[in-house]
Amino acid sequence: MERDFGRSAEFAVALSIPGGIAIAALFALGYLDGMAAIVAAAAMLALAALMAIPLVLSLAGARAAIDRLGPDAAPDEAAAPGYRSYRLNLAARTIWPAVLRLRRSWREHAAQAEAQLAAAEAVIVAVPDPLIMIDRQRRIVRSNAAAAEFIGPGAQPRDLAAALRNPVLLAAADAVLRGEPVRSVEFALSGPIERVLRAHFAWIASGPNHGAALDGAAAILTLHDVTELKRSEQMRADFIANAGHELKTPLAALIGFIETLLGPARDDVAAHRRFLGIMREQAQRMARLVDDLLSLSRIELNEHVAPTDRIALAPVIDEVARGLELRAAERGIRIVRALPADLPEVQGDRDELAQIFQNLLDNAVKYGRPHSAIEVSGGAGSETAAQLVRIAVADQGEGIPTEQLPRLTERFYRVDTARSRELGGTGLGLAIVKHILNRHRGRLDIQSTVGKGSTFTVWLRAAGAP
Repeated sequence: MERDFGRSAEFAVALSIPGGIAIAALFALGYLDGMAAIVAAAAMLALAALMAIPLVLSLAGARAAIDRLGPDAAPDEAAAPGYRSYRLNLAARTIWPAVLRLRRSWREHAAQAEAQLAAAEAVIVAVPDPLIMIDRQRRIVRSNAAAAEFIGPGAQPRDLAAALRNPVLLAAADAVLRGEPVRSVEFALSGPIERVLRAHFAWIASGPNHGAALDGAAAILTLHDVTELKRSEQMRADFIANAGHELKTPLAALIGFIETLLGPARDDVAAHRRFLGIMREQAQRMARLVDDLLSLSRIELNEHVAPTDRIALAPVIDEVARGLELRAAERGIRIVRALPADLPEVQGDRDELAQIFQNLLDNAVKYGRPHSAIEVSGGAGSETAAQLVRIAVADQGEGIPTEQLPRLTERFYRVDTARSRELGGTGLGLAIVKHILNRHRGRLDIQSTVGKGSTFTVWLRAAGAP
C-alpha cells in the first residue's frame, strides 16, 4: 500500500510539472504575484493528486488481479476476481479479456512443456541399457538407474572422467562435443571380472527449432554390455586352439593303433586285447577333455552374472564326497568331513559349487598319498572377512613347489604333465574352479608344503552379503 501511495505522489508531481512551468513563467513575466502563484501551484498539485490516486489504485488493482491468475492460481479461476474484488478502470476492464486469453495460452504451453518433460523422463527411466547425458563441459547431468552400476550413485553434475576413466571413451566424448554427430567405441572395464562395453555417443540438437535439452545436456551416451558376445568369440577361438593341441596326442595314438590292428597285428588276438584297452583309455581321455572344455566355456559365458540362490554347502560336499569314496577306497584314502553344524549358507549356483568340490576332492584323491586322509573343514570368515564362508580341502600328498602355485589355475598347466595324464587329468580342473569362483565373486587360496601336502581354500560370499 505504501508503495502505491508513493507511486501516486510521483505520478501527481509528474502531472504537475507542465502546469508548474507555466505558473513560473507567468510569475516571471509579472502576470501573477507571489501569493497567486503559490495558490495556483497548490491547486494544480491537488488536482494532479486527485487524478493520479484513482489511476494508480486502479492499476494496482489490475496488477493484483493479474497476480491471482499466476502459476499458483487455480485452473478454474475466471474473470470474476478482476471485476468484483478489485477496482479496475475502463482501460483495465478493456484489456482484461486479453489477459485471460494470455493466461489460458500460458497454461496450455506450460502443460505441454510438463507433458514433454514427463515423457522424456519416462523414456530415460525405461531404457534398459545404461544412459548418460553430458553437457558441453563433459559433465554428467542426468542418468538412468541402469547407469549407476558403471558411474556410481554420486551427485550430479560431475565430470565423466571421474566416473569412467577410459581414454578411448573420453576421446570419443570430446569429439562429439566438438561437433561430430555420432561416434561409437569399444572399451574394457577392469575389475575382478573384466567387462567389454560398446559406447555410443550422439549429439543432441538444440535451438529454436529443436527446443532445449534436459538440464543443458549436449550429448547422450548409451552403454551396451558386449562381454558375452566377445567371450563367445574368444571361447570359439580358444576351444579350437586348445582342443586341437590337447586332442592331437590321443588322436595320433588312436590312428596308430588302428593302423596296427589293420596291418601287422591283424591276426594277433593278444595285441587286439592290449591295443583296444589303450584305445579305450585314449578315447575316454578325449571325452573328458571335451567335457571340461565345454564346461569351462559355459562358465565363462555367464561369468559376469553373479548367481543369487541360497545354498547350504554341507549337503553339496557330502554328496560329492560319497561319489568319490569308492575311488578313494581303492587307494586306501579316507575323506574326513569336519564341517560345523552352523555353517552359513552361501550365495551361489548349486551345480557349479558341486563342480568346485568335485574337482578339488578328485585332485586330492589322485595326488594324495595312498592310505592317507583328506580333510574337508570350514567355517565363517574371520573378522576381516565376516561376510565370507571358508571351505578348505587338505590332502597329504607330495606338495607343490612354491614357485608353481601362481600358475596352477592356468589352462592346461600341470605340475607333473606325465603323471597328470597318466591319472586322467585334463589340466582344466583348477581353471574351472577359478572361473566358477570368479562368477560367485569368491576366491581360491592355495598353500602347499613339499613333502607334506596341500590345502586348497575356497572363499564364498555368505547368503545376504552385499
